[in-house]
Amino acid sequence: MKTLDLASLPQAPGHPTPVRDQIGAMVDRWMTSASLYRWSLTNPLTRWVTRRRARQVFDLMAGFVYSQVLLACVRLRILEAVAERPRSLEELAQSTRLPAAGLQRLLQSALALRLLDLRSQGRYGLGPLGAPVAGYAGIRAMIEHHAVLYQDMQDPVAMLQGPGQPGAMAQYWPYTLEPGAQAAAGAGAGLTQADKYARYSNLMSASQPFVVDEILASYRFDDHRCVLDVGGGQGTFLSRLAQHATQLQVHLFDLPDVAKLAEANFERQGLQARAKATPGSFLHDQLPRGADLVTLIRVAHDHPDADVRTVLAAIFEALPVGGTLLLAEPMAQEPEHTPQGDAYFHFYLLAMGAGRLRTSRELMAMMADAGFTHLEVVPNPMPLQTQILVGRKSQGLPA
Repeated sequence: MKTLDLASLPQAPGHPTPVRDQIGAMVDRWMTSASLYRWSLTNPLTRWVTRRRARQVFDLMAGFVYSQVLLACVRLRILEAVAERPRSLEELAQSTRLPAAGLQRLLQSALALRLLDLRSQGRYGLGPLGAPVAGYAGIRAMIEHHAVLYQDMQDPVAMLQGPGQPGAMAQYWPYTLEPGAQAAAGAGAGLTQADKYARYSNLMSASQPFVVDEILASYRFDDHRCVLDVGGGQGTFLSRLAQHATQLQVHLFDLPDVAKLAEANFERQGLQARAKATPGSFLHDQLPRGADLVTLIRVAHDHPDADVRTVLAAIFEALPVGGTLLLAEPMAQEPEHTPQGDAYFHFYLLAMGAGRLRTSRELMAMMADAGFTHLEVVPNPMPLQTQILVGRKSQGLPA
C-alpha cells in the first residue's frame, strides 16, 4: 500500500489550450474526410489502423446484439451444458426446446463472440469468454439482471432528461425510492417490502464474491480485532472475512429487513459467536461502536454526494482514534488514465436513479472532508470491478 497525501495527488488536466484546440480541429477534419479514408485503405502503412478502427466502430454499433446473445446463452443454460461435455446442435435443440434452425443462429453468434468453441464432430464446447460465465453463478445472475437495464436504456436520451418516472431498474434497489415512487415504477408488484429487500440482497450476494476476493487478496486484517460492515447486505463479505481472519469479531449494520437476512446467514454458517447484525439506517441512525475497522463496500456509488458525506461522517464518529475505514467499489478513472468500465457504470447508476461513479480522487477528498487522514490507494489485482481506499482517524471529531 502507498500512503498518499491528498494535496500531493496529481490534479486533473486543465482545459485544452487554443493551440491544442486548433490541432484537434485539424485532426477532426482529417478523420472525417472521405478522400483520406479511401487513401488510408490503399496505403499499406495505414490500412491496418483504418481497418481496426472500422471494426471498433462496428462493435460499438453491434454491442446491444452481443449482449443479447450472451443473455440468451445464459437463459438457455447453454454454457453450463457444454461445460459438462461438448454438445451437438441436436442435443442443445432438445434441451432448450428450440428449433434447430433458430438455435443454430445463436450458436454461430456465440462462436463469433468466443463464448463457444467448435469441437470435433461439429459439437460445441466452451469458448475462452464463455468459461468464466459458466463457472461463476454471480456473473450469470448479473447478466440476467441486466435484462432490466436494457429495458430502461431503450431510449437513452430520455434517461438523460433528468428525474422522471422511475424505470424498471429502480425496483431492484428499494432504498433508492420512496414508497410512492415504488408504486409508480410498478416495483415488484405483489411483493412485500421484505421480499423486495431480499431480492436485491440476493443479487448483491451473488455478485459479491469477486469484490470479496479482491479485498482479501489486497488488504491484511491481522492488526484488527473487530470489523463493522456498513450496508453489508446478507453478510456475504463478513462471512468470508470471518473464515479468512479467525481472530476477528464481525458486526453488520443494514436496514432492518436486510439485517434479518444477515442474522439468518450467520446462523446457518455457525458464526453466531463471532458475528452479529444490527438494524438501522446509516443516513438517520447512529452507527454501532466498538469496531476498529469499518468497511463500506459497494455503497457510496449507489448514493448522491450528500448521503455519502453523511455516512462518512457517521463512520468517522463511530471509530476510535486510530481506527480505519476501508472503502471498496467500482471507481471512475482519472482523466489522465484509460477508462475501464466507466461508460457502463455511469448509465447503470443513472438507471438505478441514485448515486454516481466517482474517481478515487473524489472519494479521497470526501474522506478527508469527513476527517480521515493517511489516505491510501490499495493496489488490487482486478481494478475493473473494484478499487480499494483506506483512511484513518488520527484525531477526534473534526471541528
